[in-house]
Amino acid sequence: MEVLRQVLEFVLHLQDHLYELTRSQGPWIYAILFTIIFCETGLVATPFLPGDSLLFAVGAVAANPASGLNVWMAGLLMLVAAILGDTVNYWVGRFAGRRLSAAFPRIIKREYLERTHAFFEKYGGKTVILARFVPIIRTFAPFVAGMGSMNYSRFMTFNVVGAALWIALILPAGWYLGQFEFVKKRFELIVIGIILVSLLPMVFEIWKANRESKASSGKR
Repeated sequence: MEVLRQVLEFVLHLQDHLYELTRSQGPWIYAILFTIIFCETGLVATPFLPGDSLLFAVGAVAANPASGLNVWMAGLLMLVAAILGDTVNYWVGRFAGRRLSAAFPRIIKREYLERTHAFFEKYGGKTVILARFVPIIRTFAPFVAGMGSMNYSRFMTFNVVGAALWIALILPAGWYLGQFEFVKKRFELIVIGIILVSLLPMVFEIWKANRESKASSGKR
């Protein structure tokens, strides 16, 4: 619980932490951003790391010239991290997915796998693209794609397109909106809003699945 509390505190105050890290770490901030995005997309054990909110915060911080954060450099490195993360996750799922999910059920939660499977059943390979914008599903989609033995070249096409769209939409949004005083003063509310909006597709799928399950039960 303490770890989750610290992660939540970090996410809600991302803008302040990024300013501090940029000043204290200098060029190493890019390595930190790369690592966070890589782990969030590449390791099924860390779906709680910030994704959408981090991209938005990086754009918002980079909008301030005093921060010294180069939005182009950060965007390029995070794009590479997102593509590599999904690629690693795919191969882990392909070669050891079933064994790992059976051996570590508390880490690779069955409910997350089932939700991701539901996305694949509805959207097919496009799930790899759509999942970029849905927390948790984003982390598990490449893993499940590997477990399902999706064709690698097909997966990589969706992987690259999804990563490019994810970075290209959210990072500039943070850069543009981050210049407004309202966003600067109420950044925590903006982050909460981003998290809630990004969770809507998953909530809708869960609601729809429960509704269909009840309907099926009523017909029996």
